[in-house]
Amino acid sequence: MQKLTSIALAISLSAVATHAIAEASQPKLVLQITVDALRGDLPERFRTNMGEGGFTYLLDEGLHYTNAHYQHANTETIVGHVALATGAPPAVNGMVGNVWYDRGLGRSVYNIEDGDFSLLTSGAGVDQSVEIDDTQKAAQGDGRSPLNIHTSTISDEVVKASNGKARAYSVSFKDRGAVSLAGELGKAFWFSKATGGFVTSDYYFQDYPNWVIDWNDKGFLEQYSNQRWELMLEREKYLFAEEGDVSFKTELATFKRTFPYPYGPSSFKYFTTMLSLSPAGDEIVADFAKDLIAQEQLGQNDYTDYLAVSFSATDYVIHTSGPSSIEAEDNLLRLDRTLADLFDYVDEKVGLENTLIVLSSDHGAPDAPGFITNHGGSKAGYFGVAALEESGLFERTQEEFGVGKEVLQVYSDPYLYLNHEVLKKNKLNLAQVQSFIAKEVVKIAGVDQAFTSHDIESGTMMDTRIARLVANNHFPSRSGDIYLVYNPNVYINDFDSLRVASVHGSPWRYDTHVPVIFAGLNIEGEKIHDKVTPYDIAPTISAVLGILLHLVQRVRF
Repeated sequence: MQKLTSIALAISLSAVATHAIAEASQPKLVLQITVDALRGDLPERFRTNMGEGGFTYLLDEGLHYTNAHYQHANTETIVGHVALATGAPPAVNGMVGNVWYDRGLGRSVYNIEDGDFSLLTSGAGVDQSVEIDDTQKAAQGDGRSPLNIHTSTISDEVVKASNGKARAYSVSFKDRGAVSLAGELGKAFWFSKATGGFVTSDYYFQDYPNWVIDWNDKGFLEQYSNQRWELMLEREKYLFAEEGDVSFKTELATFKRTFPYPYGPSSFKYFTTMLSLSPAGDEIVADFAKDLIAQEQLGQNDYTDYLAVSFSATDYVIHTSGPSSIEAEDNLLRLDRTLADLFDYVDEKVGLENTLIVLSSDHGAPDAPGFITNHGGSKAGYFGVAALEESGLFERTQEEFGVGKEVLQVYSDPYLYLNHEVLKKNKLNLAQVQSFIAKEVVKIAGVDQAFTSHDIESGTMMDTRIARLVANNHFPSRSGDIYLVYNPNVYINDFDSLRVASVHGSPWRYDTHVPVIFAGLNIEGEKIHDKVTPYDIAPTISAVLGILLHLVQRVRF
């Protein structure tokens, strides 16, 4: 195996300080862990009650970058996951949001939808339960593939460099969490709430491996039937011990905004939804990942294998309760135990000294407006899409250009897509209409800034941090005409007609800040406060493995 003498954290286009990872032989396994919505400060905030082997192992024995921020504006799940997979922002990889409007199709599309590839399990994509995250409703059909990703991923390069001898797998509760990190040449599995098992599409397999059928048949979920999510520790030990049933939390089915949270029987219509809103979701993913390691014999090859595991429960819990809540606190304590168990398993099967562990997140999360107001704040709140029309915006476009509401094709947060056909019919200049609407929309309460595609593409926008992040999010064929940035701690709240506690997706630092930690491979623990970005992760993995990652990042800092 190749001896690595000093592998540095890959430098992005900003001039950041670099630090050695380790002197180590090439790993047998790369384990890339993504904790959905894990804001960068949260592991340290709650570590007092954490045990050994999970986050404590990563924080004490890993190379921990505390000042890692994304440099794109739309901090949503698919955007962050694909940035981790590719080492590039949306301006390069094309994934500008969970949903975007496709002018050619004349409709909104879900990020990984693909009608050419169907799920192997009939009905697995049809979930009639109430959703906290309803972005999949934009999709036509349940077909899924990675082909909307415009660039290669680290998993693609692992497979190509070994001429197909290395294996690359990705597992998540969410379909987009799995597909994004599997790329084109890896294999993806995700959980179906409709069937209560793990599924994939015929892009990846023509038939399920036997061990997947066996896992789905073993009844793993039955252990949660008629059980409930209860606090792991005595209540007084929690930072948020005094917090209870507060009105800003989401009440859904059997979950009534305070512990305990009952799952109901396995026959309950919302049973798997309840599991997804609790630490049980991560436990299910971890059990499947362990079985995958054993059945596919990952790390037992002459070439480095790759496994991505994306844990989604933190995101769901923060949506329903906010990051500053006893629910979020207990969830991370339980994830800590899940990680410790997974690391023990990897140590037994592969050896941590032979494994490069990388942990990060796809985005951070803001505190719930209700939490902020309960502490005396007055500027936090929610933005309703109806405010666009109620503000008189379209009456003003009627006065200025002779067209009213018909000037807007669709609003797909954070973009306004204008109706180009209406503009052509009325012989209107697109850039002028964009500029007018951008200037008018910032007059609406809750809107902080607005950027036009013309200014982004012509390079005439202001040179500010927010402007650069918006530009890094711009992919001309998918991005809208106008990008809206809301005030700090103000955001859209329209999940399936539910008011959820917290919604990410902004360019503000609470949403861009994530942890970046490298561990295993006998790495010497160090805490580093230099500014880095999560885009550095994929190039660093490729440097450790001595393989190609050919992307030009094209990030504006």
